[in-house]
Amino acid sequence: MADVLDQATDYEERDRELALRNLDRGPVIAATGHCLNCEAPLPAERRWCDADCRDDWQAARRNR
Repeated sequence: MADVLDQATDYEERDRELALRNLDRGPVIAATGHCLNCEAPLPAERRWCDADCRDDWQAARRNR
């Protein structure tokens, strides 16, 4: 028989799975070959020069 700690663990795992499933990650922004923040040329698969450009871009989008 499951004890209280086993039941709590089961509830926690279920709640975590539901939260992750319902998480709105927003639209995927496609790479353009240029930094989405400062427009510096980049390899085709990258979207930002570095974490600072990414953070600045995300902050600007949140503030719109």
